[in-house]
Amino acid sequence: MPAEPVIVQALRGSRPERLPVWFMRQAGRSLPEYRATRAGTAMLDACLTPELAAEITLQPVRRHGVDAAVFFSDIVVPLKLAGVDVEIVPGRGPVFGRPVRDAADLADLVAHDLPDDAFAPIEEAVARTVAELGPDVPLLGFAGAPFTLAAYVVEGGPSKDHLRARTLMHADPEAWRTLTEHLARVSGAFLRAQVRAGASAVQLFDSWVGSLSEADYRTHVLPASAATLAEVPEVPRIHFGTGTPHLLPALRDAGADAIGVDHRIPLDAASALLGGDVPVQGNIDPALLGAPWPVLEAHLEAVAAAGRAAPAHVLNLGHGVPPETDPGVLTRIVEWAHGR
Repeated sequence: MPAEPVIVQALRGSRPERLPVWFMRQAGRSLPEYRATRAGTAMLDACLTPELAAEITLQPVRRHGVDAAVFFSDIVVPLKLAGVDVEIVPGRGPVFGRPVRDAADLADLVAHDLPDDAFAPIEEAVARTVAELGPDVPLLGFAGAPFTLAAYVVEGGPSKDHLRARTLMHADPEAWRTLTEHLARVSGAFLRAQVRAGASAVQLFDSWVGSLSEADYRTHVLPASAATLAEVPEVPRIHFGTGTPHLLPALRDAGADAIGVDHRIPLDAASALLGGDVPVQGNIDPALLGAPWPVLEAHLEAVAAAGRAAPAHVLNLGHGVPPETDPGVLTRIVEWAHGR
C-alpha cells in the first residue's frame, strides 16, 4: 500500500521523512494569479463556482510546492447555501443582513435549513481539485467553528471584542445553545461534504475564540465544537484558534487529532500544555514574512526545533498569509522545509 501523504502522516502522529508545510490562506490574496482569476467576481460567487474554486485552490500548489492544498471557500458559505442573507464586503468581511439580536432573529436563522443538494457546488469543486492534485498532495477541507460563526452572526459582521456574542452567551444561555447547536450542524455538514468528495483532512477554524476564558469555552462552546468535529471522524482533524495559549487543552478536548498553534507561544511550550502526545501545527509569525531572509530563517529554525517536542509537526503560519506577502518568500520557506 502506498504511503500516506506526509501531512496526513504527521496529523496522525507519525514524523514523516520531511517537514511538511502548507500555509493558512495560501489559496488567495497574496498571489497575482489569484487576483487575475477572481477579477470582477464577488468572493462568495467565486466560492460557489466549482471550476473557479478548484483553480484557486490549485494555484499555491503549483507555485509553492506546498504539501497540501486547502480548499478555497469561506466559513460563511454553508450559511449562504442555507439561504441566510450574508455577503462578504471587500475590506470588511462577512456582513449579515439580519443579525441575531432577539428571539425572532434567532428563530429566523435556525429556520434556514440546508436543502438536500445544498453542497453540490462544493462537492464538485472538491472532486475537481482532488482529481487534479493526484495521490501525493492531499486536499484539506475546513469550516468555521460555532463560536466564531456565532460572533459574526450576533454582531452582524466583524468585531474587535465580540461583546454582543459574549453577552448573549451569559444573558440567555438557552438561546446561545440553540444558536451554537445550529451552527455546529451547518459547519459539520460543510465538513462532511468536503470529506465525502475527497478531502483527506480538515481544519476547524475558531479565529475569535481567544476572547473567551477557559471556563466559558468549556461550558458554552466546547460541546458545539465537539459536535462539529464529530461529523468527520474518518479523517485527521486540526483545531485552530488565535490567542489561545490558555485554551489549547480545551481545543484538544473538543476532539481534534492535531492542534494549530498561533505565534504567541513556542511549540514546545504548547506541546507541554497538550500533554506531549498531540501533533502540532504552526507557528511562523506572519510579521516575519517581511523580514530579511537571515532573520526569517533563524525564526524558522526556532519553530522547527520547538516543533520536535511534539510527536509530529506540520509547519505553517501562526495565522493566515497577509495579503501583501511576497509569494517568493513562501516558496523559499517551502524549499527550506523540504531541504531539512
